[in-house]
Amino acid sequence: MSENQFYLSQYKPGGERFLPEKVWIFDTTLRDGEQMPGVTYTIDEKVLIAQQLDELRVPRIEAGFPITSPGETEAVKRIAALGLDAQVVALSRPLKEDVDRALECDVPYIHIFISTSDLHIETMMKTTREDVLRSAVEGIEYAKEHGVFVEFSPQDATRTDMGYLVEICKAAEDAGAEMLNIPDTVGVMTPRMTFDFFKELKAQTRVPLSAHAHNDLGQATANTLASIEAGAEQAHVCINGLGERAGNTSLEEVVVCLAAQYEVETGINTKKIAETSSLVERLSGVYMPPSTPIIGDNAFAHEAGIHVHGLLSHSGNYEILRPEFVGKRSRIVAGKHAGRHGISSMLDDLGLEPTREQLKAVAAEVKKLGDTGKVVSDSDLYAIAKNVMDITADDRVKLKQLLVVTGNTITPTASATLLVDGVEYKGSGVGNGPIDSAINAIRNVVNGFANITLEKFSMKAITGGTDAVADVTVAVRRGEKMVTANSVNGDTVMASVEAILKGMNRLLVESNK
Repeated sequence: MSENQFYLSQYKPGGERFLPEKVWIFDTTLRDGEQMPGVTYTIDEKVLIAQQLDELRVPRIEAGFPITSPGETEAVKRIAALGLDAQVVALSRPLKEDVDRALECDVPYIHIFISTSDLHIETMMKTTREDVLRSAVEGIEYAKEHGVFVEFSPQDATRTDMGYLVEICKAAEDAGAEMLNIPDTVGVMTPRMTFDFFKELKAQTRVPLSAHAHNDLGQATANTLASIEAGAEQAHVCINGLGERAGNTSLEEVVVCLAAQYEVETGINTKKIAETSSLVERLSGVYMPPSTPIIGDNAFAHEAGIHVHGLLSHSGNYEILRPEFVGKRSRIVAGKHAGRHGISSMLDDLGLEPTREQLKAVAAEVKKLGDTGKVVSDSDLYAIAKNVMDITADDRVKLKQLLVVTGNTITPTASATLLVDGVEYKGSGVGNGPIDSAINAIRNVVNGFANITLEKFSMKAITGGTDAVADVTVAVRRGEKMVTANSVNGDTVMASVEAILKGMNRLLVESNK
């Protein structure tokens, strides 16, 4: 069998399709994504995300809504001044002061919006259709007088009377709008409705159409793809599907589906998807559930014995796309559903070569541990195998001493003394809390001889109350290799440090450095 990127259905659907040759990706992580409750970025963080989006080769980045605040204005200015390959976009209402503020940011592209549904016009804006149309035209014309590219959005378009929607879209075209974005502002559409909706608009407008779908009913990606099937040339998306309420259309889902299922070009550097997702997770503080398609921790993880056997025979048996396509790797997980093929492969990665009988014993212990409800981490598997195989090798890195200082008037600081192959090393670190500072101290010591990064960190309380026991799970990486480790302790700082050290020792198990 040929080595393809994708292993998809052989079924070829009939019916109408009006696919464009290329779809523009309009990323609004920094604007609509930041409107997600609980998410806010500093100016420096916005700059970091914009630079990462440019590395992802996103062609259009909506940097913010400048009129919102002085900080928002400054963020858009700084991003516009970075000299990115992407076009930097500012959001604006069709008001002179909004457009002027966007122009102050020196952006080449302004996205103008106004509500068009009768519900919004009558109850929120308390005006008339005529006034809305007039405002839209005046705002677009004013922006065009300053030589910028203008995209127009009739907010709540999918709950707008179709006759009026067509009228205001045509007026926007005549005023100079070069792109019409059609928002499903509260996510009320189905894919079939979306296809027909865009097909009708496409037949009555001249300029390219864009889709902006919300995920209130879980159909944002499907609706966006339906709009593209109907001829839409652009998709509004957010990294990790962030956004108001249930979020916006996910960039990663749309881009991968367009490449895999439609063979439509987007220009996106897909190998940067996982890296970009991780950055936005860290800066937004919103971590994706493990089952999240494409970028979730379990998207390419396998435990069940039959699945792992099939995966080891050929990845296409249980992976419809190669994880490397989006910058991820396949991962085999130990657990009660695991078979000996998977456990053997994991032990091989750890540099262990059990006999057939030892492998059976390790598998039995893994299943026994899994039956207790425990997730079996890589460090757990190593500990089980070490016991079964009677391996007496000590961990290479041991904690000798840890001191953490925190309080309401000082920056949390930690100092650590480690024994590495019997040699004492000392280091310190600061952080935004005692756990962060302790982990940074450990990493600063270890990174003097091995470049190890913390990829994931999660903590849960096993019991309630102030004396709750902390259960910490981490994923640490060294080069291409990543392992998971777990620790349980009544002290949250020590649980975190023990988990990190377990992971580091697993990564160093085959190394003499």
